[in-house]
Amino acid sequence: MWHCPLKMPNRDGKKDFRMDLTVIVPAYNEVSTIETVLHDVDETDIDKEIIVVDDGSTDGTRELLAELERAWAKDASRSRLTVLLQPFNRGKGAALRAGIAKARGKVTIVQDADLEYDPADYERLVGPVLDDRADAVYGSRWLDAPPLMRLGFHALGNRVLTATSNLLTGLRLTDMETCYKAIRTDTLKKLPLREDRFGFEPEVTAHLAGLGCRIMEVPISYAGRSYAEGKKIGWRDGLEAFRVMGRCWRQGARLPR
Repeated sequence: MWHCPLKMPNRDGKKDFRMDLTVIVPAYNEVSTIETVLHDVDETDIDKEIIVVDDGSTDGTRELLAELERAWAKDASRSRLTVLLQPFNRGKGAALRAGIAKARGKVTIVQDADLEYDPADYERLVGPVLDDRADAVYGSRWLDAPPLMRLGFHALGNRVLTATSNLLTGLRLTDMETCYKAIRTDTLKKLPLREDRFGFEPEVTAHLAGLGCRIMEVPISYAGRSYAEGKKIGWRDGLEAFRVMGRCWRQGARLPR
């Protein structure tokens, strides 16, 4: 069993020249939003690289990303943009593994390619990891949410999944399913992740908990979209999350008792 590294500085005392943040953007048929999302990410005041993993899009997203990658490479004011192309639609988890393998920042965060999450929240998410106050920071949609936002099918499903995850891991999270997870890159690269679809969320949480990593939550803003607007996660993915949590529990990815 290896343990979570606890220090961000280079262990030989030399200055660490890695950029602060890697933003991984998994994208599947998001031609209407991807350029806006990348612009918003680029505007954040933090030293970063952006890795977009196109997961077999068929709506023009791939072609647009190719144009953006070429244009950004010629603009010194832009963040470094790398576009990776999956050969076919494999799922969010598979796309994230491809991005994680290429990540060079001290901290890695996932940014969905729609407009539900606001990159303006990056500072509060990344800061505690860079300051060595946490190994991972989860952006909770519910900590400061108004009562009406807590209602509805997806909110209820989220609470059930989070409660189950907490029971199995010993954590006290309010939003295990959040997209916004800022995690130390050297830790993230060592996790034995294997889920191809939306099982990434409970899987990465189980492994972080099993290693005894310091996980904290901070409130974030959230603007959920409907299925008509392109939302992709559904009730079958909720059932899949239960399967993933069960597998991780059986294999020992949990806090020691």
